[in-house]
Amino acid sequence: MPEQRARTYHRNRVASTFSEEIGAMLEGELSDPRIAPSYVTDVVLAPGGKSARVFVAVHGSEAEEASTLAGLMTARGFIRSQIRDRMGVRHVPELTFAIDRSERLTGRMEELLARTRKRDRKREEKAAEAAKPADSPSAEPQP
Repeated sequence: MPEQRARTYHRNRVASTFSEEIGAMLEGELSDPRIAPSYVTDVVLAPGGKSARVFVAVHGSEAEEASTLAGLMTARGFIRSQIRDRMGVRHVPELTFAIDRSERLTGRMEELLARTRKRDRKREEKAAEAAKPADSPSAEPQP
């Protein structure tokens, strides 16, 4: 079966536009106090285009993430109507929002890797120090 490049390209363009428009709404157009400072990280459209999952990263605690998710789920009808008006399309997919914690996990992984590197450097330094005194007395000539 041939690759559907045009369909894939169109779906990626639509997802990109959704991401930009929803991101602009998150920056200041939504006045719900439950929505914490956040930004859209990814939009995944279903193959048929009937639904889309919007991943949002929230700056704040887990309680702020939960309240932001609740605020976005409440405002999704407004968001859909705004996207319909701005893009001039007939059909806007059903939106669901999800919290994206990948950056936190990436940061935690970087922290753990940095600790491991530091521990390895200390081991190498101790091994080098332990090897150095053993070599130096035998290298000195005796009178």
